[in-house]
Amino acid sequence: MVTVALPAHRLLSYMPFVLVLLDLQLEGVICGKSNSVEQHLEMGKKLLAAGQLADALSHFHTAVDGDPKNYMAYYRRATVYLAMGKSKSALPDLSKVIELKPDFTSARLQRGNLLLKQGKLDDAESDFKKVLKSSPSSREEQEAQNQLKKSDEIQRLVTQARNDFSRNDYGPAASHLDIIIETCAWDVDSREMRAECFIKLGEMGKAISDLKAASKLRNDNTQAFYKLSTIYYNLGDHEMSLNEVRECLKLDPDHPQCFSHYKRVKKLNKLILSAEELIQQQRYGEAVSKYESVMKSDPNVPQYALLAKERICHCLSKDQQGAQAIPVCSEVLKSDPENVNALKDRAEAYLQDEQYEEAIKDFESAKMHSENDQEIKEGLDRAQRLLKQSQKRDYYKILGVKRTAQKKEIIKAYRKLAQQWHPDNFQDPEDKKKAEKKFIDIAQAKEVLTDPEMRSKFDQGEDPLDPESQQGGGHHHHHHFRGGWESFQGFNPFGSGPFNFKFGFN
Repeated sequence: MVTVALPAHRLLSYMPFVLVLLDLQLEGVICGKSNSVEQHLEMGKKLLAAGQLADALSHFHTAVDGDPKNYMAYYRRATVYLAMGKSKSALPDLSKVIELKPDFTSARLQRGNLLLKQGKLDDAESDFKKVLKSSPSSREEQEAQNQLKKSDEIQRLVTQARNDFSRNDYGPAASHLDIIIETCAWDVDSREMRAECFIKLGEMGKAISDLKAASKLRNDNTQAFYKLSTIYYNLGDHEMSLNEVRECLKLDPDHPQCFSHYKRVKKLNKLILSAEELIQQQRYGEAVSKYESVMKSDPNVPQYALLAKERICHCLSKDQQGAQAIPVCSEVLKSDPENVNALKDRAEAYLQDEQYEEAIKDFESAKMHSENDQEIKEGLDRAQRLLKQSQKRDYYKILGVKRTAQKKEIIKAYRKLAQQWHPDNFQDPEDKKKAEKKFIDIAQAKEVLTDPEMRSKFDQGEDPLDPESQQGGGHHHHHHFRGGWESFQGFNPFGSGPFNFKFGFN
């Protein structure tokens, strides 16, 4: 490229043409820019009509950036925000429209409606009054008058609700707030006041609903999260309490109430989690100790004592400590008669304590509240079999041992009784006959209770030596004793055969 330097007088002679050229270029840029904004507005309008809101919004963003003075770009963007349910974003756009074009009644009417929903009654009324003064269409005039009337009525209800609340008349206050919130759905103050009424009235579910809404409607609402956390805590839901107090601390890590409450909930939560872990590991005794600590950790919240007792009842039942489990489970059921877990655990404890009829009652109650629970159906079936079995012969009672007895205890009891009831010890024919029967029962009891498979069957309510109980399928062991005492003649039960025990007589 060659650069030619022109003399100054010649350069000046070209200046008018240069200025005209620059003017034309600038006009072209402006014109092009204006056309571009119009194209985006038109495209956005078509996409909005087709329901493609995200794409429409993108075009209106571009239009606003292209011409920050174009009130229609803001209005169209506000319309999309409203269609998307993003009223918070629509409000500043509508305000910008009114700033750029104060007589745009449609935008002012929409802003008034949003302000009314937010409970900003004075600002809403101001917009409705200005609409009525600015030559509105008949439809706009009618709407503004209706909304103005509604706003006046709500102003009156707000005053009544506040007066009721200050007099501790929480029922009437809540009723007034119900009507207010029907119109002012985004009014945080009304929701928080109604939540407080519900707390005082003991309607915690409704209070939670209002506080959750309030926590979303106000960006930094630490107080709503704190109240939610304390309500959940007092209801015995330590996990939800922990979630809500963490939300408070995300907004303000140094919030004094939330931080203090967080430490309290976290400590309790840790105790419960470690107790549940011990239950998973079948370390029931240690789990009981943990739950005893839970009861002491916050005696002012009865729900945690109840939860702890329910889990202690479960642990004792699982740990085969039926006699200790029964009173603990009964305490839980006194406070919460429909507690299915406590009913199941007490039923198991009754089985361990050989109170079969009581166990059946508990399983039947549990079944009423949880029809499809397979564990309950199986438990009830087992309890009914054990009751039937108890009315026949009970091998544990024959040997005088507990159902939890170890094999060593069973053998020891057997030896003692076999020695005591050996028929050779009796001379009188009647006594001998009685001893023979007793001796066979003792031997059978020992056989069943020292064989893991047969003992398991017996514990499930089935007698492995009773052909009827086998439901058609006999057990290979039961033939040992069929011949009565005669089959034992010349047989030393303390020496060889199936009773191979060696011990000395005193």
